[in-house]
Amino acid sequence: MRWLKFTAAGNTSWGLVEGERVIAVNGDPFGEWRRGAQSYPLKDVKIELPLIPRTFYCVGLNYLKHLKEAADKAGTVPSVPDRPEIGYRAQNALIAHDEDVVIPAAATEKIHYEGELVVVIGKKAKHLTEANAMSCVFGYSIGNDVSERSWQKADRGLWRSKNADTFKPMGPWIETDVDLEQMETVIRVNGRETGRFRTNDMIFGIVPFIVELTKYFTLWPGDVIWMGTDGASPDLKAGDVVEIDITGIGTLRNKFVAEKI
Repeated sequence: MRWLKFTAAGNTSWGLVEGERVIAVNGDPFGEWRRGAQSYPLKDVKIELPLIPRTFYCVGLNYLKHLKEAADKAGTVPSVPDRPEIGYRAQNALIAHDEDVVIPAAATEKIHYEGELVVVIGKKAKHLTEANAMSCVFGYSIGNDVSERSWQKADRGLWRSKNADTFKPMGPWIETDVDLEQMETVIRVNGRETGRFRTNDMIFGIVPFIVELTKYFTLWPGDVIWMGTDGASPDLKAGDVVEIDITGIGTLRNKFVAEKI
């Protein structure tokens, strides 16, 4: 199933994407729901954020190529993590498909994308094991973990480099039926391919992260885990359009614009 949060005729609701149409749904995918009578052409609706997570988890260096490129830029030897490491992102940074990423007026030219698989949690979970970790997963979406790299180097934390307003596009929807082994992530800037990697070719996959998380935290329906990225990004500028395509899910597209003060 492909769950969409959308606005049409002045109303915002959940819907199911079927072909090129959206079927309105009464209720939500994390509780009781039923198909409604109304449907709309997909091209005519405003696609909203799939959800606002209660907790917004993220994974850091989780692909070998990305790890090596980060080490090369720092002039250090790559250090492969020996266990899953978890971080956080801020809800204020979230925007939907086709909404603009605003480059802050104070930013440098070091604005980069990171195309990521988003895991959406579907039920409350704690102390899961490798055998049942995937039982809490509802579906998958796409994220663009935008970064301002000069701030990332200058600050002790990631508070502005990762979490400035609009720096976390997510969407366009939640897909529940995917084949992780067949997934490929492809990133394009202004229509030109700038990155491609096997989505599931992670240092630590989804299961180890869920097992580690649930040792300490309760996962709740609607929580998300962004799974990291591979490769490197070119410097982005106002006017650039970034598209992130993940097999079986779809395409997340956002334009980058300069902040107007």
